[in-house]
Amino acid sequence: MHEDGNGDGRGSAYQTSPSGVDQEFLSLERELTVLLRRARANQGEMAREVHPDLESAAYGLLVRLEELGRQRATELAAYIGVGKATMSRQLRALEQLGLIARAPDPADGRAWLVELTEEGRTRVGRVREARRARYVSQLAHWDRGAVAELARLLHELNQGMAK
Repeated sequence: MHEDGNGDGRGSAYQTSPSGVDQEFLSLERELTVLLRRARANQGEMAREVHPDLESAAYGLLVRLEELGRQRATELAAYIGVGKATMSRQLRALEQLGLIARAPDPADGRAWLVELTEEGRTRVGRVREARRARYVSQLAHWDRGAVAELARLLHELNQGMAK
C-alpha cells in the first residue's frame, strides 16, 4: 500500500498488485479499453448515419469542422494526427460525398481551407443531436453535477494526453 501524498496525515491509501502495478491504473486501463472499443463502434455507426459511404475515421473531421468552422487541411491533419497524404485522401472522399468544400486559402495559395457544405452541416448536426439525446437518456439517472465532473475529467485527460 502507498500513501497518496495528500499530506493531511490521514494517509488515504491505494492498492498495488503483486506485480507492483497500482490497481487504480489497472482499472483505468481496463475501463478506457472498454470505452474506446465502444466509442469506435459508435463512431462507425454515426459515420454511416451521416452518409452510408462515410469512413468511420472521417466522422471526427466533420465534427471538428462543425465546431470550429473553416480550417486549413494542415490544421485538421495535425488535430487528427495523420499525414498530409491521408488527410488529402479523406478530404477528397468527403468532397465527393458533398459533405465538405475546399478552396485555396487567400492568405497562402499553397494551402487549402476546408468547410462543411450546407448538406454536411445538416447531416452532422442531426447525428450529433441524436447522440446527445442518447447520452441524456442513458445518463438520466446521473446527477448533472456528476455528468459535468465526468466531462471535466475527460477534458483534463485529453489535455494531458495531447502533451
